[in-house]
Amino acid sequence: MIKNLYTSSHEVTPLTLAIVADHDENGNPGSWILDEQEEYYVSGISPSKMIDYACRFFGSSLKGRQEGTRNICGITHKAPISIDPSSGMYFFPTLSPVNPECSWIAHSHIELVNKASNQGSEIVFINERKLLLDVSVGSLLNQVQRTAQFRYLLDSRIKNLQKHMVEIVAEP
Repeated sequence: MIKNLYTSSHEVTPLTLAIVADHDENGNPGSWILDEQEEYYVSGISPSKMIDYACRFFGSSLKGRQEGTRNICGITHKAPISIDPSSGMYFFPTLSPVNPECSWIAHSHIELVNKASNQGSEIVFINERKLLLDVSVGSLLNQVQRTAQFRYLLDSRIKNLQKHMVEIVAEP
């Protein structure tokens, strides 16, 4: 099912596959939000702004999440982020987030990245949906790997902290 207009009740959730940059007939930025079952078009809001709104819902901002990524693993450009690590919401940008053509992809939903025509790429999601992007396959695969590394490091920190907290609580 495709819904053409953004509704205020729609948010970036663990079911979101991607937020894809687009433009309306007047050239104004917009976003296609691809969820597991539906698509929504958001007029006047870029994908990076949608990601920023999602980060703010969970108590941070896109800039704050990017700084966190830099602190954890040193990635400074096209940094992957965790909108909410407890629900597995890790996203990476396809281009610089300040570029209006930048789309954001949910790491946990990717099955494959294939080469497509004209130097582009095809992302195949776990639910078999496909997305064509005008980004090289090498760039996308690099982003997938960088996100996996960031995810591993952040998840390890969280698990170690939880383990330490259990030990403190268990002491008499």
